[in-house]
Parts: sequence; structure tokens; C-alpha cells
Amino acid sequence: MSIHARDPDTGGTATASALLARAADAELRADHRLATSIDDFFLAGDGRLDDRVRARLAATLEALVGAIEAAIRAHAARLLAARGLTALAVDVGSGAPVALDRLLGAGLMRDPAVMHELIGRVRQTLIAEALPVEAAPLGSSGKADQPSLLARLSRHADHVVATGAVALLATESRRRAPLVAGATTRTDLPAAIQQRLIWWVAATVREATTSEGAGTTEPLDRALAESAQRSLAAHNESDRLEAAATRLAIALDPRAEELAALLAEALADQRLSLFIALLGHALGLHYADMRDIVLDPDAERLWLVLRALKLDRPAIARIGLALCEADPRRDVEQFADLLDTIVAVDPAQARAAIAPLLLHPEYRAAVLAIARGAKA
Repeated sequence: MSIHARDPDTGGTATASALLARAADAELRADHRLATSIDDFFLAGDGRLDDRVRARLAATLEALVGAIEAAIRAHAARLLAARGLTALAVDVGSGAPVALDRLLGAGLMRDPAVMHELIGRVRQTLIAEALPVEAAPLGSSGKADQPSLLARLSRHADHVVATGAVALLATESRRRAPLVAGATTRTDLPAAIQQRLIWWVAATVREATTSEGAGTTEPLDRALAESAQRSLAAHNESDRLEAAATRLAIALDPRAEELAALLAEALADQRLSLFIALLGHALGLHYADMRDIVLDPDAERLWLVLRALKLDRPAIARIGLALCEADPRRDVEQFADLLDTIVAVDPAQARAAIAPLLLHPEYRAAVLAIARGAKA
């Protein structure tokens, strides 16, 4: 583009107006950036997302919201076209993606439940990918060329176990696969989170379309609502990775003396979802709650869980070292120093200490809410 002087023309009026408007807001934007930088500087290190998690979270958000928006736009456009509203159908179907930017701008993605699920999902994936792969895990035959854990389980004599292993392999593969825009709204999210995102996205499409002068909004609202309901109807909670891992853990139902070896094999095979599900099943704890315990880098609750299940020193050491290697937030030397203390905890004491974790989830949430209020 040339920067040499040229004769002004009226075509630049709109651009000049936009520039003047942005310049008028520049000081406010600068103040906002400064406030954000100050907040970031004083944010405690243990609460800050590292670059790896931040990048994966951004990519996950973009993929999930983008897939939902594309599916809603495509189906709503088909409905509008079938009803003779061709121009509106084109506007909806060919509109540029707006949902993620709008949701971020409105602050809706700060929703604690949504971000808790997404951050947990991202951390679980990253830790699973970084787990050290071992050819001969604890309790195995020691053969370096043996198939992976799930491959062996998929050929198990028990049909329920074999089916569960195949289902977990399939759901893990689907979780890793990129979402295809417009093809599906299968996000693998919990139903409550999926519902929230779908309705939010439908509202952003409405806003973007009506701002372009769509006239009456009744046909648009009806098409978007029907499209959102179609996406919600397609959601199946039992198809999620977490549900598949839980079903396999229930099918395996390992005896107490089998649990340590199976947990170690799950980690050695990078199947963190199965590791979480096995612990949850052994304790009678929901997958999401057990995931929080496993992903907590401080890990005090995890060590108590392992002692409550009567895992011995070699098993706890193996699990702790694997998690330290996979999660940069964990300190392997600190874990080594703490190992004797962990093993010294009596299983009965550990069970008593984790008893509050086993309360009904809603009751436990209420107890925590009251405790937070008392400390405020």
C-alpha cells in the first residue's frame, strides 16, 4: 500500500470516523490493559495458567464454540430456506463466526462451572499425553513387547470388559480428533455445560443477524431455537469419555489386591481417564470429583485416597513419580521427602480424613459454601 500523498475522496469518510471513534476510546482501553497487567502481575503463581494450558484451552474453546455455532447456523439456514426466507437463510448460513468473541466480550466464558470443566478437561489431556510410557508396568508379566492395557482388555474373556475397553478406545480417539465445523455438535461436554453453550451461541447468532437489519426477528428466533433444540437432543451423556472410563472401571471391579497394579498399568499406558475412574469406583466417588483430586498439584487428598485404599509404598511411589513427570506444577523432590509421611498414615485414619469427600455432592457443596461464608 502506498503511503504517498493522494487526493482525498469521500470513500475514506467511514474509515476516518471509525479511527476518530477508536482514538476517543484509546485512553479507556489503555487503562483496561494496565489493570489487566496489574492483576496478572499480582496473581499467585499457583493459580496462573502456564503457556501450555493457556494455548490448549484457547484452542479447545475455539473448536467447541466454533463447531456449535456452525451446526446451529447450518440447520437454522436450512429451516429458513424451507420456509421461503431465502435472504435471511443466506445471512444466517454465510455469516462470519461471531460466537466466541461475543461470549468472551460479554464475560459469559468466566462462568465458573463452564471454565472448571474446560480447564479440567485440558489439564487431564495434557497430563495424559505427558505420562511416561512404560513397557513393563507394575504387576505385568514383564514382557517389553506386550500390547497396551486397553488392547489387552479389548480381548478379555469377559464380554462386558472387552466391550468397555473398545468403547473407551473409541471415545479417547474421538476426544483427540478435531471437531469438524458444521458436521456435529458432539462436544463431549456434560449435559448442563453443553446446554448452556448451545443457548448462548444461538443468542450470539441472533444478535449478529438482527444487527444487520433482518427486520422482524420472529422467524429467526424460531429457526435458531429449533436448531438449538436439535443440537441438545443429539447430546448423549453416555457417549462421553468420562462415562466410558467409568463403565470400564465398573466392569473390571478390581479386588483390593488387584487395584494397585491396575492403577499403575493405566498410568503406564497413558490412560489417565481409566486411572481416575478406577479410583472413583473404588471410593464410590463421582468421576468429576475424583478428577479434581487427581489433578490437584498439591495432592494431599490423593495421597490420603491411596492410603485409604491400602496402597503400599512402591505403588504410591510409582504413581507419584509418574504424575510428577507429567505435570510441571509438581515437585518430585518434595514428593520424595513426603513419601515416608504418606506411607505412615494408617488406612483407617486416611478413610476418616477423606470421609467428607464421600458426602452427597450437593450436600458437600453446601457445607463448603457455608464454610467459605464463615471465613469471609
